[in-house]
Amino acid sequence: MIRVVSFGYGHGQPPAAETTYDLRDLLRNPFHDPALKHLTGLDAAVYEHVMNTRGARELAQAAAYLAVGLNESTGADITVAFGCVGGRHRSVGLARRVAEIAELTNRPVLIEHRDVDKPLLPAGLHRRTR
Repeated sequence: MIRVVSFGYGHGQPPAAETTYDLRDLLRNPFHDPALKHLTGLDAAVYEHVMNTRGARELAQAAAYLAVGLNESTGADITVAFGCVGGRHRSVGLARRVAEIAELTNRPVLIEHRDVDKPLLPAGLHRRTR
C-alpha cells in the first residue's frame, strides 16, 4: 500500500510518514490569487495552477518514484506526505498527482486530504513565494 497524505502545517503536526515534503516555500501559493483562494486542490483550476508551477511535475515524479521504489524493495506500506500552510491548495494538488502516478504501477494507493475541508487560515500566515 502507498498512502499519500496532504496536510496544512497551520493545522497541527505533520502526519507520520516515510517522506514529508514541505511545499510552503517551494511552490506558488494559489491562496494569493483571489479567483483560486476559496477553491482547493481538488478543483481543476487550482490543480492546474499548482502543477504548472516550475518544478511541481518533477517533484511529483520523483516523490512517486521514491514511494513506489520503497514499497517494492521493502514490501512495507509507504506513506508520503505533502504539507503547505493550510492544506487546501499546493499539498492537495501534489498529493493528487503523486497518487495518480503511483496508481499507474497497479499498487494499492490510498489518498487522504487531512485539512482540505478546514477553514482558510489568516493571510499573514501565507508567505508569498515564487
